[in-house]
Amino acid sequence: MALINNNSWSQMPPVTKNLLLINLVVWAFNALAQRFGTDLTAWLGLFNWGCSAFRGSWSFHLWQPFTYMFLHANFWHFFCNMFAVWMFGVAIERQWGSKKFLTYYMVCGVGAALVQELVWMFTLGSGMSVTIGASGAVFGILFAFGWLFPEVKMFLLFIPIPIPSRWFVALYALFELFAGIYGATGDNVAHFAHLGGMLFGWLLLLYWMKGPHRPLRRHRDDDDDDDDEPYRRYHYQAPVNDD
Repeated sequence: MALINNNSWSQMPPVTKNLLLINLVVWAFNALAQRFGTDLTAWLGLFNWGCSAFRGSWSFHLWQPFTYMFLHANFWHFFCNMFAVWMFGVAIERQWGSKKFLTYYMVCGVGAALVQELVWMFTLGSGMSVTIGASGAVFGILFAFGWLFPEVKMFLLFIPIPIPSRWFVALYALFELFAGIYGATGDNVAHFAHLGGMLFGWLLLLYWMKGPHRPLRRHRDDDDDDDDEPYRRYHYQAPVNDD
């Protein structure tokens, strides 16, 4: 699957490139700090806001819904999220422009944090819990990709048959919902945060559709300009352009 002809580092759009760099630097710095007995998670990870009653560093702070998405538990966690940012983010940023892509990414990440806090409110009360990682924003990106390019073929690991991205996204969302509700409490994955990233991505897209922006639609009009030429061979929803 290739939506652009050149995905080299020098040709990568700026927001995607800087997200990769920032996450790499934070992961490397935290890995180094942990060797000296310091963990950035204590300050930058997303804590249950009921933890503020405990005082001290291991508790909720107002900046955490923003900062938690730049921390990762280990290299594999970091690699998987950043691979998804690269794989889907490049196409989306080139389609929307850097400003809207960054806005979308941050809204999805913060939205995922808010959903996670609500889940904790109903399940933990004031108990101690923390989550880290860019997965909420990544799931928002995945949703946007399925929205923009619904017919691009993708693979599920356990189904070796290419399926349209819109079905890939729908199946993944159903899996996250099932895993969040049934039998996944011990897998250490914030499934509802993933769904929260998708939810806030969808809400933002609906807002953009009703605002002073070019509408999102599935079919291409005959009078569309040629800015979308690299994407003509895909059945897609037209982009949200910058003002």
